[in-house]
Amino acid sequence: MEKDTNKENKSEADFDLFGLGGLFKGIEKLVDLAGKLDEKGKISKEGEINFDHIKKGMKGVYGFTINTAGGGSPKVETFGNIKKTAEGPKVDEEREPITDVFDEKDEIIIIAEMPGIDENDLKIDLKEDILEIVAVSNSRNYRKELLLPVKVDAQNLSQKFTNGILEIRIKK
Repeated sequence: MEKDTNKENKSEADFDLFGLGGLFKGIEKLVDLAGKLDEKGKISKEGEINFDHIKKGMKGVYGFTINTAGGGSPKVETFGNIKKTAEGPKVDEEREPITDVFDEKDEIIIIAEMPGIDENDLKIDLKEDILEIVAVSNSRNYRKELLLPVKVDAQNLSQKFTNGILEIRIKK
């Protein structure tokens, strides 16, 4: 009997999204499939899940970015407020923003997307090669800790915040 490869491929793409466990399995399959791509570029996907049954108005946000720029192996970075733990998925009040780090010749550039906050909600802390970004507002909270490619001085940091996009530049 001949194997039906179309059914195999279809089952690989069919994700059980009715529960959080299925959501993570589906995202893992999608990440694996995207990791096999040999194109240069960036793939990003996000989604929102309503958790009114746990806490009124609570939403879970989970997404990932796959960056294959530069011809290297794909780098997968997650963001959102749903964390995978040994006990199962956990929803935090804090979201992890989408971030990109660019290691340029003379400076490091960090771009973080944090919609729903104002510039005065931001707190940035830099200690050598660890950058922490925290934003607390009435509607949303964000937190991200980044390991920078080199040690830098906090005095060489400049920032710009426009329409929910934070741009940090640090001179090397």
